[in-house]
Amino acid sequence: MGFYRRYPRSREIGLKRLLPLLLFSLFVVVGVLVLIRTSALSSPRAYDYNVHDGLSSEIEDQLLDVVKKPKIPFQNELSLSLEKKNHLPPRNLDLFPTLKEGHVSIVLYVHNRPQYLRAVVDSLSKVEGIAETLLLVSHDGYFKEMNSIIEGIRFCQVKQIFAPYSPHLFPDSFPGTSSGDCKDKQDALIDNCTGNPDQYGNHRSPRIVSLKHHWWWMMNTVWNGLVETRRHQGHILFIEEDHYIFPNAYRNIQILTELKQSKCPDCYAANLAPSDVKAKGEGWESLVAEKIGNVGYTFNRTVWRKIHAKAFEFCSFDDYNWDITMWAAVYPSWGSHVYTLRGPRRSAAHFGKCGLHQGQEEDRSCIDNGKLDINVEDADKHPNIKNEWGLHVFEQQGGYQAGFRGWGGWGDKRDQQLCMSFASMFHVVDSSHEARSLKHKAMRQPTSEMSS
Repeated sequence: MGFYRRYPRSREIGLKRLLPLLLFSLFVVVGVLVLIRTSALSSPRAYDYNVHDGLSSEIEDQLLDVVKKPKIPFQNELSLSLEKKNHLPPRNLDLFPTLKEGHVSIVLYVHNRPQYLRAVVDSLSKVEGIAETLLLVSHDGYFKEMNSIIEGIRFCQVKQIFAPYSPHLFPDSFPGTSSGDCKDKQDALIDNCTGNPDQYGNHRSPRIVSLKHHWWWMMNTVWNGLVETRRHQGHILFIEEDHYIFPNAYRNIQILTELKQSKCPDCYAANLAPSDVKAKGEGWESLVAEKIGNVGYTFNRTVWRKIHAKAFEFCSFDDYNWDITMWAAVYPSWGSHVYTLRGPRRSAAHFGKCGLHQGQEEDRSCIDNGKLDINVEDADKHPNIKNEWGLHVFEQQGGYQAGFRGWGGWGDKRDQQLCMSFASMFHVVDSSHEARSLKHKAMRQPTSEMSS
């Protein structure tokens, strides 16, 4: 009888011991399910065309110290339709079914200057090695003629993406112009309108702010959102619709990215042209390290993490130009010289006379005499950078830098908030200690990883 009385008690104790383990297991399962659902909701899935898209070992790309979910504007029908196009696979897969291992992807970001775009596409068609890589074209809004030009490309894989929150898509609401928005130098309290003026007292212009919004949305989408590039561990080359690309550009950028770690371990990027857009290069038999330029620049994911970690500095700086914002607010915050590596001759050229969304009409000549006047010499048709060259460093250069206040145009809090939302739209909301540690690690990556 004594044994019989002890048995139920032993069983009861066993169950009590198992109960915490069962509860913990249930908690873990529920947590994993919630995390997966959160990731699915916060990260739009791209079209699956037999590309493996499992969990990345670079999990820090999916963790961001963010407390609030992104505040994205309500999308209209056009915005939604363009966002669906962003998930389509690249075209020309029948002609170029694979990409060469170690390729440098190319991102061409465009506005609405068809004259310019035709010239750039023509130059790209003559680039040696272009068939080996992916050309990704990012549109600031939707313009039929611009779209038609890109759809005619047959010399490589090409994928189009459209900024779904471009002000050009919202004619009567933010991020376009709302009926109650303040204009020019109106006073929000006196004139009962909505908006925050910039440091010079001027209110936002959707046509102006679209430049910075597009660049930042594009960067976040390319590095963290697209199935074609969000696991890409190599370099990505960025060019614009007014950058004429020389035939040797792709081979030269491949050489520069390979030489960066050994020749210039402190270089964050590689450029196809000098930072002075009017310069053609020194013509020396030497590599050059200088400030990062905005013509044909390339960097890797490690550098992108450093840029992304400075989202607040980028989004709060009162200048509508993305490049000036980088020079005056982001790069100085890294605490050291920010160099890029380039050759002594340019492999890309800035051209044209029109700026900011001009050049849509055929009778409006944004190219001198209606023709492109860029002299491509024999030396520009083949790789012209030598492995044995030394390095010349320009330590002191002029231009925009820390201390510059900015040209304004970016004072509206709605623009700043949308900008910050772009920074978190592809990330899991996670304020845990692990996420903070990973973010801290990303900000302190050694320069060797930036060069490799």
